[in-house]
Amino acid sequence: MPDTAGPPPLGAAFLLAQLGAHATARYAEKVASLDLDPAQTGVLHLIGRQPGGSQQALASRLGVAASRVVALVDGLESRGLLERRRSATDRRNYELHLTEQGQRLLGQLRLVAQAHEHDITAALSGEERSRLVDLLRRIADQQGLLPGVHPGYRRLPARNR
Repeated sequence: MPDTAGPPPLGAAFLLAQLGAHATARYAEKVASLDLDPAQTGVLHLIGRQPGGSQQALASRLGVAASRVVALVDGLESRGLLERRRSATDRRNYELHLTEQGQRLLGQLRLVAQAHEHDITAALSGEERSRLVDLLRRIADQQGLLPGVHPGYRRLPARNR
């Protein structure tokens, strides 16, 4: 019979979950000042790193059905942050590109992300930060997580049709 007396253990999994929830909430607060949510910022970062991909390729990268990213792409497009351009190689497809306004906002987002990183890891030295990132990357790789893709995208609601 498991021992249920005393406080719950504070192991690595709990601390990662606790810090992850805290970091996510703090990041959401910071990007809200730019009128964005974390899902939108992730899409902007991905398109900024790999411009010209299709909406289907973006959905595949995020590990979700294409219908789940339609609303995100539509919303960012309506704000003038990204655009769909007809593919030169396949006229049936559209490529996703950041607009000039989207590029400027992505630059602001990078500054916000750097400040957030520094804020969350302020208790660590530069060497400790590097070591922590290396350790966390090894765990993420072992768990099969895609670099640069938050697993929260899998919980996005499908677009209502």
